[in-house]
Amino acid sequence: MHLKGVKSALIDYRMILLPFLISLILTPIVKQYSIYCGAYAKENKRTVHHGKISRIGGVAIYLSFIITMAIFVKADLQIKGLVIGSSIMFFTGLIDDLIDIKPLVKLTLEVIAALVLIYFGISVDIIRLPLGIQIDTGIISFVFTIIWVAGITNAVNLIDGLDGLAGGMSVIVLVVIGSIAIIERRLDLLSIAFILASGTFGFLAYNAHPASIFMGDCGSLFLGFMISAISLLGFKSSTILTLALPILLLMLPIIDTLSAILRRTLKGMKFMEADKSHIHHLLMRQFGHRNTVIIMCGLTSLFGLSAFAYMINRNIGFFVMVAILLAVEIFIEKSAMISEKFHPLIGLWHRIQRKSRKIF
Repeated sequence: MHLKGVKSALIDYRMILLPFLISLILTPIVKQYSIYCGAYAKENKRTVHHGKISRIGGVAIYLSFIITMAIFVKADLQIKGLVIGSSIMFFTGLIDDLIDIKPLVKLTLEVIAALVLIYFGISVDIIRLPLGIQIDTGIISFVFTIIWVAGITNAVNLIDGLDGLAGGMSVIVLVVIGSIAIIERRLDLLSIAFILASGTFGFLAYNAHPASIFMGDCGSLFLGFMISAISLLGFKSSTILTLALPILLLMLPIIDTLSAILRRTLKGMKFMEADKSHIHHLLMRQFGHRNTVIIMCGLTSLFGLSAFAYMINRNIGFFVMVAILLAVEIFIEKSAMISEKFHPLIGLWHRIQRKSRKIF
């Protein structure tokens, strides 16, 4: 099902320029207000910043998106669901940034936001995978949609640990989705993705290292929810904007999330207990802050290019994707990101080498 009401043959340049300018202007205003009202990031053993830095920069991203959508996009049923659901996530994050809320409460509100999408007709009915495979979700559509929204939302939230990282990766993901939407003639997805990417890019002018403001949970939860929702919109009638694409683009935060779950389980930690063993933390120890952000954004871009390569030549695209995944897996094993005993690929390679020596 396509959304209706985008006022452009392709996309009006004002729809890209306006959110950028709004975010660019609002961010320093938000920064000054947040320091005044005490909404700044506190230093602890996990933080990599020093001093009082605003942590509600997501306000500028959210407002730039809402204002631009209100001006240029006609609100049909699904647009209303998208705005209501994303607003729930934004205010959930904002409250958490201001007074801290319990993880279980936050998860409950994520489920409510997902239910809003389902109510307004944004859910997974048929999953279209590469090679022409189609899976009719049927009765599990309800559960799958909730898991998808909560999973992607938290994956983006988890990578918001370095200056410009969550924002930079989100912009790349949104631009790739928007670009593929052009090929698929999905002008609804194109407009939403580019409006959000533009507003986030305006914020990055202040969030790039060394950051003078953080997006906070209000920004990361909002962006994560929006990316998951845009992906769900693509499932309805697209053959390329499938489950595989958002998973591919968000491969790093998804791997990071799954690794965190395994790591904390093996160490007997609580699932929602924070630590400093995420991919970006491990990379930063070796390459520094700025280079780590560049590396992770670069890898995300490569995953995006593999999606385009797959469209042109499935074999080449698949090869590129597998090569990147192997590189990430080897890094996880060598850095003991999950556990010092977790090294299946390296262990397999060593066993092959030992057997080869015996044979030859």
